[in-house]
Amino acid sequence: MHSKKSKMKKALFLLIISINIFSISAQNKREMRAVWIATVNNIDWSPKDEFEPYRQREAMLRILDTLEVLKINALILQIRPTSDAFYLSQHETWSRFLTGAHGIAPSPFYDPLQFVIEEAHKRNIEVHVWLNPYRVLNNEDLNLLNPNHLYFKNPKIFVKYGTQYYFNPAYEETRQYLKKIVADIVSRYDIAAIHIDDYFYPYPIRNEEFPDAEAFKTEHRGFTNKNDWRRDNVNLAIDIMSKTIKEIKPWVEFGVSPFGVWRNKSRDPKGSDTRALTNYDDLYADVLKWQKEGKIDYVMPQLYWEIGHKNADYSVLADWWNKNTYGCNLYIGLFASGLGVNAGVWRNGNELARQMNYNKQFANIQGVGLYSVVALMENRMKINNELKNNFFKYYALVPAKNSSTAEKPQPPENVRVVENNDMKKTFLYWDNPPQNDALYYVVYYFEKNAKTDFNNPKNILKTTRDNCLDITDLTKNKKEYKFFVTAVNRYKIESEAAKN
Repeated sequence: MHSKKSKMKKALFLLIISINIFSISAQNKREMRAVWIATVNNIDWSPKDEFEPYRQREAMLRILDTLEVLKINALILQIRPTSDAFYLSQHETWSRFLTGAHGIAPSPFYDPLQFVIEEAHKRNIEVHVWLNPYRVLNNEDLNLLNPNHLYFKNPKIFVKYGTQYYFNPAYEETRQYLKKIVADIVSRYDIAAIHIDDYFYPYPIRNEEFPDAEAFKTEHRGFTNKNDWRRDNVNLAIDIMSKTIKEIKPWVEFGVSPFGVWRNKSRDPKGSDTRALTNYDDLYADVLKWQKEGKIDYVMPQLYWEIGHKNADYSVLADWWNKNTYGCNLYIGLFASGLGVNAGVWRNGNELARQMNYNKQFANIQGVGLYSVVALMENRMKINNELKNNFFKYYALVPAKNSSTAEKPQPPENVRVVENNDMKKTFLYWDNPPQNDALYYVVYYFEKNAKTDFNNPKNILKTTRDNCLDITDLTKNKKEYKFFVTAVNRYKIESEAAKN
């Protein structure tokens, strides 16, 4: 009879074998590679106590240059950390994390969100804007709020819980205010998605009830169970934000990055084999409902535990989410910032590499989000090396929505190679498609007699929003190449290929 120890060794051996097999498997051409950029408490940006716009822009350019080298294709920028703005808002005050005090504009003036969008698009990185729907202050000092803040105009719709202040999710005024914020951003900025993270009802505080008893009396809408009512409050907010986005710009996606556990199996047979706090029972976020009803376009659960964690095993949760997508795009949120910081496997090996290898066995996992960019800027546990040499070796296109019914764009025209003798350079040029509906282009290259395989990402030379590409270095190696260019529209649908 095998001992328990020998069984564990055998299981570990099989896991290592499987990881090695996954490591050499082909990279997908369609893959989300997102990175969160947190602004609350200046976690990632802007630099803490640095209120000079020039320095802030410098810091962001360093971030964007790093993401470009790593072939990251999306960033998730926190633009509303505490009912404030990292953009020129028509409704909320400038963030104190940007300028040192609520309501003080950058000086000399610039619009941080517009700056990030323009610079990210130069690198063909799409921008998801991250909003915290309910948090007003992450401490209890009301003096930090600008006198013009809504809190002082309509205090009824706010509550204090623990040492923080929140919008009360119970009120229609809260939902209408969120609608106004979302509509303003989607209307005025060229973004790819609105993104909500795991903060719905706040994380529970031991022996302290969320103070919504009075609201439950007056705003119950026929509910007799307070937990069901709270979930409905959040459902209504998700519904109004989803409708608002699609009515203004139907190609803009709505993504949610929930806490990693929906429900525990001990409470619901459909739940995961975990013993943890949950979205459904503790944060009142019924994420599966939003997926089933098509309210959100992607879900990015935060699986911030290691493989083998006692109460919330990464491998168990990756498998569970893979089986519960309901047609919603699934990307996994990974805790890059835990590398070299958390105890155990987070210091003994590159846990993120293990997890990304593990993901490759699941058909519905279409990419990852890395929290947060500081881990990449510091290259913790050499994670950047792993990304460049393995996981993100080739370019990848952001997946299209599973529910998209948009038409395929027309291909670009007149693809041609041009020698510029004065510059001693060679360029590939092409013209916009007839309908001019291209958001960006994908340039493929093959040796002259090679088979053309547009599904293999190693054949992608570059993705770009320009109409030309410098191919001088490639042509110096004396080989003959054939080039193809496709157009990708705002719905992330790719055209047929045009050849030079």
